[in-house]
Amino acid sequence: MIEVRELTKDYGTTRAVDGLTFRVQPGRVTGFLGPNGAGKSTTIRAMIGLDRPTSGEVLIDGKHYEDLPRPLTTVGALLDARAVHSGRSVRGHLTGLARSNRLPLRRVDELLEMVGLASVAGKRAKGLSLGMAQRLGIAAALLGDPQALLLDEPVNGLDPEGVKWIRDLMKHMADEGRAVLVSSHLMSEMALTAGHLVVIGRGRLLADTSAEEFIAGNSRSYVLIRTPEPERMRDLLAARGIHVDQGADGSLEAVGTDPRTVGTLAAENRIPVYEVSPRTASLEEAFMQFTAGSVEFRAERAAQAEQEAVR
Repeated sequence: MIEVRELTKDYGTTRAVDGLTFRVQPGRVTGFLGPNGAGKSTTIRAMIGLDRPTSGEVLIDGKHYEDLPRPLTTVGALLDARAVHSGRSVRGHLTGLARSNRLPLRRVDELLEMVGLASVAGKRAKGLSLGMAQRLGIAAALLGDPQALLLDEPVNGLDPEGVKWIRDLMKHMADEGRAVLVSSHLMSEMALTAGHLVVIGRGRLLADTSAEEFIAGNSRSYVLIRTPEPERMRDLLAARGIHVDQGADGSLEAVGTDPRTVGTLAAENRIPVYEVSPRTASLEEAFMQFTAGSVEFRAERAAQAEQEAVR
């Protein structure tokens, strides 16, 4: 398990993460969401010792990352798939990591097969496509067979086959009892992958809940009704205390009811209907509504933070 406790990180005068507290539980994929500049990457970097917190701490299985004797056996991370020495081969990169953590070299061959890179094991990193680089990054994260995985934008630039591969891999890892944290801007992928969500904005925790509860609590669900007698249908629903909005195309949107109730009411009153279907907002719609007040990204602010981080 990963525990983030009152984590705060400042870069000069810019506060990237502000008192952040949450847990990444084993056995599920946790989506780590937030607008650009929300502090997601900074949080993940602090988890694995690449950024030292200004205050607060991150514990992985009860220890700080720097106190783990062989960190790759506890937590694997993918932050930047291109962060590999360009002159190293695929096999050479993984071999170096294995030796640094005293891992058996046979694990390198196992991972090359698992991620589909065995045929390009001798190829230098600079010649890899983005999809191959992502697979190499995943292989590095899995090298020590860790119980926790941290993946920052793992599907960026991938083709549909690669996206599905990583999606299935994350689910499989969680099903094996591992803690999986994945940051992504692709809400459609998060809806298919993450069972739990941690949402931050301006470095602060906004939500820590199941994906289902997040969507239900931050979206408008209704029953769409298409009928040649909308006024009669509206009056009947209103008489039952059901709120009805008018759709842009003349359809009705009944809030706080279900298709069975609407269908039964229409049948009992001999009102023809062309469509009665439930409509629920997507994760993307719920996320956009929920974080509307937390979008703070501006190019000049990001540039200032980067400059201060270098100093």
